[in-house]
Amino acid sequence: MKAMNELKKNMAIEGEVTGLTHEGQGVVKVDGYPLFVDNALPGERVEVRITKLGKHFGFGRNLRIIESSDDRETGLNIDYLRTGIADLGHLKYPAQLTFKRLQVSENLRKVAGKANFPVMKTLGADEPLHYRNKASVPVRRVGGLLETGFFRKHSHQLVPIEDFYIQEPRIDELIAYVRDAMRDFGLSAFDEESRRGLVRNLVVRRGHYSGELMLIIVDMNDKLPEAMIEQIKTAFPDLESIYLNINKSTGNAILSQDFKLLAGKKTITDSMLDKSFEIGPASFYQVNTAQAEKLYQTAYDFAELKESDTIIDAYSGIGTVGLAIADRVKAVYGMEVVEDAVFNAKNNAKLNNIENAHYELGKAEEVMPKWLEAGIKPDVIFVDPPRKGLDESFIEASSQTQARNIVYISCNPSTFARDVKRFEERGYELEKLRPVDLFPQTHHVECVGLLRKK
Repeated sequence: MKAMNELKKNMAIEGEVTGLTHEGQGVVKVDGYPLFVDNALPGERVEVRITKLGKHFGFGRNLRIIESSDDRETGLNIDYLRTGIADLGHLKYPAQLTFKRLQVSENLRKVAGKANFPVMKTLGADEPLHYRNKASVPVRRVGGLLETGFFRKHSHQLVPIEDFYIQEPRIDELIAYVRDAMRDFGLSAFDEESRRGLVRNLVVRRGHYSGELMLIIVDMNDKLPEAMIEQIKTAFPDLESIYLNINKSTGNAILSQDFKLLAGKKTITDSMLDKSFEIGPASFYQVNTAQAEKLYQTAYDFAELKESDTIIDAYSGIGTVGLAIADRVKAVYGMEVVEDAVFNAKNNAKLNNIENAHYELGKAEEVMPKWLEAGIKPDVIFVDPPRKGLDESFIEASSQTQARNIVYISCNPSTFARDVKRFEERGYELEKLRPVDLFPQTHHVECVGLLRKK
């Protein structure tokens, strides 16, 4: 092994993989200097070509596996690693679950100072492939042809893909058919550099239990060929809703707020934990229905609900967390910043004949203090924030309620650990913590934590 000061870009070296980063890259150390390498697993010996050298770490490309790990999953299409669709797909599934538990434990240790907290085993999926009920697929021109696929990691180079490996197969079928229809009708794919071309993305949603499909075509223009839409409708009888999303922005946001219903219903319907939910084009709905049911059931078990309980469901989305337990408690109050989601949540309450659930539009950190002033005193608070975690003012307001249990559903172990520390400074203590694998084959991990009032 060479010394660190001898390293040069494009140099090929051999080394042992000593660990994985939180994003699933293998770590090869040269004289203490870490190189991060895709498609490399702990215990393996690999030949690596150095692609980038920074002050504190570098990156390399795996040229050859000299000694392979027993945990390596063989036969994986390398495109799934190159695009990040399945950046842990080369790791056998039991080892993925162990890796994710370690990620949660390490963040607790580093960020919250809880070195020996007994993190429960990761709750795995019965079906770790073909589980996603939603796809967001870019449309670009490749080799003179309109293609759908996924971007190579850290680039805007589209890799054409038909079988997306972790999406429900019916979604893949619809994407391939729409791609071919767009070619037949002469539609042009968007080009980011020239800002020419019209079709930018395809977004597909499917009800896991209902089988209902929704198609959203993201375009720079406000029109699509009516004959093409009719052809797609005829080919897919389970396609209940077709939208055009007009997105002329220069940013990376997939969807704008400008939706135009082209055919069918405004929403599709699915069920979760024996409750029905209407899902709109911009609604937040967990992409792995079967695992989301396990996630929410874990949260309910942690909460130790009583019939007399008043529940606050922060970041309530279309009401999935609160409505599933509304018939087991006194009242549910939810808040959400997406107006359409609040509308959907209220409709979902009616759809399930639930009269004790109330939803309000607004930021959680602003609505919570207002409810507290109005005398709404929750017994249990469920929080399911975005990756950035909770706002300091929300943590303060939540703590002031004196709720006996705060159940934290997190998609980011780092911000979860930070927020645990903040809650513990305000009289709450982390009692239970369980990772749940909502995203098999990827490095992403959700977890459920119980914070109990001391």
